[in-house]
Amino acid sequence: MTEKSEGILSPFVYWAQTDSVATLKVDLKGVKDPQLRIKEETVEFSAQGVGAQGLRRYAFALHLSAAVDPDKCSLKVTDRQVDLTLCKTEKAWWPRLTAKPQKPAWLKIDFDKWKSEEDFEEDEKRDVRRDFPEIYNQLQKEELGYRRESAKKIYLAIYNLLQFIGFAYVLIVMYVRYYKSGAASIDSTYEVVGPAMKFIQLMQFLEVLHPMFGYTKGGMLTPFLQVTGRAIVLFVMIEAEPRMQTKPVVFYLFVVWSVIEVIRYPYYITQLYNMESSFLTWMRYTIWVPLYPLGFLCEGVVIIRDIPYFEETKRFSISLPNKWNFSFYLPTVMRCYLLFLCLPMLYFMMSHMYRARVKKLGPKSWIKKYN
Repeated sequence: MTEKSEGILSPFVYWAQTDSVATLKVDLKGVKDPQLRIKEETVEFSAQGVGAQGLRRYAFALHLSAAVDPDKCSLKVTDRQVDLTLCKTEKAWWPRLTAKPQKPAWLKIDFDKWKSEEDFEEDEKRDVRRDFPEIYNQLQKEELGYRRESAKKIYLAIYNLLQFIGFAYVLIVMYVRYYKSGAASIDSTYEVVGPAMKFIQLMQFLEVLHPMFGYTKGGMLTPFLQVTGRAIVLFVMIEAEPRMQTKPVVFYLFVVWSVIEVIRYPYYITQLYNMESSFLTWMRYTIWVPLYPLGFLCEGVVIIRDIPYFEETKRFSISLPNKWNFSFYLPTVMRCYLLFLCLPMLYFMMSHMYRARVKKLGPKSWIKKYN
């Protein structure tokens, strides 16, 4: 019997449990010709009666999360409902009624009979709706064991997974090409993995918006500076100047960026689902120590090498006279960044990561790790 055969509807079924039995209340009135078949882990029921769709033939089938004793199970038919009592073969609290985590839409909780494992140990009968309104509201949303992932969590999991795949792809392609061709593969790195890097870099701008909409905790300044800085290096300094695309520094820069991200995004996924990996956590809050300075060094080399190119082409520069009466000379801005902003930016990012590391691991965790 399937959950819903052709022409047959499923009635509303309300369930509750103790450590020894599970009870099902089938919401059917005036039941006629009830048919019940119980096996160790399955329950099949059908009957003629008045349900949500009027007088019809209703049926349902359940694959239980644990075994029951068919010989001790019972069926009771009244004018207003059908009561099923399923005796568990082993005394235990089931995390949910069915084996699969997907909850049928017609399966509900019988709050009149519901007890928690702790309540069962007490003699006093409690009304969960009156005594524990927060638990009642939570159960209404989660249906006692059937966890419904929020759209926000699903989105963040998919985003982090796709970003991890993107950076892992870039890293793997560069490794395979270098393994096969050696240093000869470095010059064409941007040509091969540049499009993928540009796409995932653009996607990272979503991380600036996540705190704004409450998807993640923390401020917007740090992700904005990091993502914007990378975007300027990638799209302005490398993409806009073909002569820079063949330089070895691009290869090393992509390696640094990718290694950081293939550790960061899996860590975020584990945090979404409250899973803790001590090694992944340690890597997330330690790998930045050598890689952030290397990344800033590579970005600085890209900017230094680009200065004569942009002086030659005058690209992104604005000269007087013009209708705005405004001038802008990009090489000067690049020099000012290298002289006055590069080291403060590195200090800002390193300080931010150090504070995060101390908060998560403690100030001397790398010493404790190996001593």
